[in-house]
Amino acid sequence: MSASLADNSRGVLLMTASMAGFTFNDVFMKAASDEVPLMQALFLRGIVTTALIFAMAVAFRQLRFDLSRGDWGLIGLRTLAEIGAAYFFITALFNMPIANVTAILQVLPLTVTLAGALLLGETVGWRRMAAILIGLVGVMLIVRPGPDGFNTYALYALVAVIAITMRDVVTRKMTARVPSLTVALSAAAGIGLFGLVGTLTQPWAPMSPLAYGQLFAAALCIIVGYLASVMVMRVGEIGFIAPFRYTGLIWALLLGFFVFGEWPDWLTLTGAAIVVATGIFTYWRERQLALKMRRTSP
Repeated sequence: MSASLADNSRGVLLMTASMAGFTFNDVFMKAASDEVPLMQALFLRGIVTTALIFAMAVAFRQLRFDLSRGDWGLIGLRTLAEIGAAYFFITALFNMPIANVTAILQVLPLTVTLAGALLLGETVGWRRMAAILIGLVGVMLIVRPGPDGFNTYALYALVAVIAITMRDVVTRKMTARVPSLTVALSAAAGIGLFGLVGTLTQPWAPMSPLAYGQLFAAALCIIVGYLASVMVMRVGEIGFIAPFRYTGLIWALLLGFFVFGEWPDWLTLTGAAIVVATGIFTYWRERQLALKMRRTSP
């Protein structure tokens, strides 16, 4: 009992650290956008991220090239989805309050569940389907597709959600032989190369030492986020730990206010609360079903 509690506690800390790492990465990238174009930022961050992940993959012996053609195809497809997610998310991030963009991304557990049902044939009962539909209403409150509150870049955030959903669905189809760091290395290198190609279409912007430091810090933070997100899958009960991914929204609200002086309006906060509540319900329902199957299995 105590061991399980200790594992869950470590899992909660790791999940919180993961969300903090990803959110601080977003803050540094947004701060750098004052003087660094998007493609240049993706390229420079990609150099550091790729180098660090490569070093970790070698150190942990997770760099493998003897994978099946099917797995390499899935890695390639996942990398394309990762590139799309990075482009659309960071474009939205550069042009919207960080809390608003992060709030839209909180719908991911719902969209992944829906995609699993539609594309992978996973069973989704009426309760979880109802939660998904209610969660989408919450997203509409955040995006507000009307003449008064609509922000065009909210569409970019929604496309990023679709790309990340596809990335996660593709990841589920990979065999257990595929090391996580090999997958991450492919994604980091793909995003870096995408940024490099993009820099060829625009003049190179001069950068201050502060901007270089911001991009380097962004790379370190996203590595922390990735490592913690991998480690959290290996401790505790995922049904207990997973809801703590919503701490990313708390980080975004606090950092958006103290760093950028941004605070969402009440409709955005209401929509975010609906999305978070339905996501937590989905996690809880999946945990209840898993426990039920465990009790009934021989």
